[in-house]
Amino acid sequence: MSSGERKKRVGNRSKGWEEAGAEFYQESYPGAACEVDIQQALERDPSKLATLLPSKKSRVDYHCTSNNIEIVTTTKRVGHEPRTTLRRRTSTRLRYSTTTRRQSTQPDANASMLPDLSENLTNEKKNWEDIMQIKALPICMEQKKALKRHLQNTTTIRLQGCEQFKFWCLQKWEGLKTFLHQVYSKMGLWNSSLKHIGGNFGMGVVAYFLFIKWILFLNLFLFSIIMIFLVLPTILLEFPADDSCITANGTCCSSTSVNSTRNFEIASLFHGGHLLENTVLFYGAYSSSTYYNEEKNLTYKLPLAYVFVMIAVFAVSLFAIVRWAAKGFKQRVVENEGQLYHYCNLIFGGWDYCINNKKAASTKHLALYKEMKALLAAERFEDERLNRTQEDSFKLCFIRIIVNISVVIILLLSGIGIYWIIRLSFEKVANQPLKMVYASIDAKTVELWFYEFVPYLAIVLLNMVIPVLFNYLITLENYSPTFVVKLTLFRTIFLRLASLIVLLYTFYMKIAQSKDNDDCNNSKKPLCWETFVGQQFMKLYMTDVVSQFFLTFTVNLIRASVARSTKNKVIRYIGRQEFDLSKHVLDIVYLQTVCWLGTFFSPGLPLIAVIGSFLLFYTKKFFCMIICGPSKRIYRASKSQSLFMLILLICYILTIVPVVYSLVKMTPSKSCGPFKGLESSWTLLVLTYQQLPAGLRSILSLFSTFSFAATAFLILSFLLYYYNAVASANKNMVQVLRNQLVLEGHDKQFLLERLSAFIKVHQEQTKYQQEHPEFP
Repeated sequence: MSSGERKKRVGNRSKGWEEAGAEFYQESYPGAACEVDIQQALERDPSKLATLLPSKKSRVDYHCTSNNIEIVTTTKRVGHEPRTTLRRRTSTRLRYSTTTRRQSTQPDANASMLPDLSENLTNEKKNWEDIMQIKALPICMEQKKALKRHLQNTTTIRLQGCEQFKFWCLQKWEGLKTFLHQVYSKMGLWNSSLKHIGGNFGMGVVAYFLFIKWILFLNLFLFSIIMIFLVLPTILLEFPADDSCITANGTCCSSTSVNSTRNFEIASLFHGGHLLENTVLFYGAYSSSTYYNEEKNLTYKLPLAYVFVMIAVFAVSLFAIVRWAAKGFKQRVVENEGQLYHYCNLIFGGWDYCINNKKAASTKHLALYKEMKALLAAERFEDERLNRTQEDSFKLCFIRIIVNISVVIILLLSGIGIYWIIRLSFEKVANQPLKMVYASIDAKTVELWFYEFVPYLAIVLLNMVIPVLFNYLITLENYSPTFVVKLTLFRTIFLRLASLIVLLYTFYMKIAQSKDNDDCNNSKKPLCWETFVGQQFMKLYMTDVVSQFFLTFTVNLIRASVARSTKNKVIRYIGRQEFDLSKHVLDIVYLQTVCWLGTFFSPGLPLIAVIGSFLLFYTKKFFCMIICGPSKRIYRASKSQSLFMLILLICYILTIVPVVYSLVKMTPSKSCGPFKGLESSWTLLVLTYQQLPAGLRSILSLFSTFSFAATAFLILSFLLYYYNAVASANKNMVQVLRNQLVLEGHDKQFLLERLSAFIKVHQEQTKYQQEHPEFP
């Protein structure tokens, strides 16, 4: 700049005037200032370009809006900056606005306090709901805290009148629910144990212990129903004396049944419950009488209550299973949709953040490594399967046929062995006079105890040994790892259910073998066969629980101690034990199946199941935490929960069949129980239906007509078609939206690349102009 021009500029400045530049005619708004700051930031660091994405735009706007005043008030003029910069302009504008505000009137001050209607303000209810939903957002904790602070500092519109009162009630209700949830979490059963297990073994194993807890509360609720409607009325109400004496060959069966269970010593308690035969734990203790109050206007039919209580027990069980299974259905569907991204899901979402110690963390690392190795092995297996020659396929098919035939033979031999052992046990026990044998504890008593419990010991032993043989045989069949687990599980389930089927068949043969002989003193047929069946199921349940307790604290503990105290690799390999989740799940499901089967014959069995579940929780916890090491296989919580419910539902459906058959087809005992003297238990419902008023009978009969059934079938078919169409449409829409998200991702990537290239060119041009100011 020449000296003449400098003097002229100084002279003009001394007069207090200066020429207005282009910046004088530019309006400065907070938004414009924010955009300028963003542009300057991008020029300094192009990596911040991601803030221009739509998903980040709201966050940038928030920072610009909240930091605008701070930018204006805190920035000062720097000596080397030109006068026409944004900083000087904003500070000048701030000084001018401050002077003007001092000279403003009171109405102007009040108007300045009003909210800016150009902003999209929300009411306090919507803002509170947004704060409550922060916890469920899939973002890190720092972002959640920042978002919460932003929402708390956001200007909102207050509600008025009734809406304000409703909002206050909603806040108090949510606060009460949160408080009750915290109290329940602190006072809940086994919460500290579950956290400890989750920290060492992950949430997949925790899901198993939650399953035990769920089984315990289910049985507790079932027994509560039985207690309220059967046990308490039997104890508290004074039923009339049951003088009905059904005779057979001149003998009163009821008196024979009562006399046969008296005068037993304490020793009889250990052999399975003859001392408790006439208590409310078993079927035979419930009367067939009807209670009448003094005014004769209130009745309580215990036989009818018995039927409806048993129906309620199975209905509640089904509802609980479906409700529990529905919780993990959504997450399970999402996991199944992501099966094409195994490695991404495993690497980015496979870690269990409940783990809290180094040993468990190293085990989890090893489990993730094993899982990835298994996925690679599965892909390699699929490639080998596709490239098999015809000769290899023929050999493999022949081996699989031989193995399956061997499995069938093993199952048949197991069933036959159980059948003959049970028959031998019944013959030995039936040939002994119980009153004489159980009068004292001697060698004869011990022998009789052994014969009574040997069938159930055999069943428990087979359930432990045969699955080991199945695991060896399946290695010869060369299946994929996933199918190996499913097939082994299916065979083990079939083994356990087959043992129960053989047991039920043996009971049926013993009960029905003397159907033509109605003599009450028939030694081949139990006098009260329902109580007899209930006793057998109680023995089976108690034997299984005691055997698991015994094996855990003796055999398994000794194996683990020997394996840890030696350096011999062979002994360590034999003594090392892993927590096989599938096996332990089958143990719990098997016990619950026994409980369902025996509840009709022994209403007190759910109470025994509650005690058994309580003991099994600590037994399995000791086995999990002390004896065995973590499994090398990853168990996810939602997948494990779905597996538990599927197995339990299969066993429940199979349990319904024998119970319904005994309710509809089997003739009740003539000496005991609420249904004595009837052709079947279902006959009571038929007689009750015939005693109903004519109008109610006509309404109920309408539901059994063909027209109603056909109409209901058509309506259900239309509903099924409608929901199937909706599900198909939703599935297609999900696919469309997924493709749209992918395309938007490509669009964003393309736009970011173009914008990055543009900014890079702009920076190069700016740099060139700075280095060569002589060129325009």
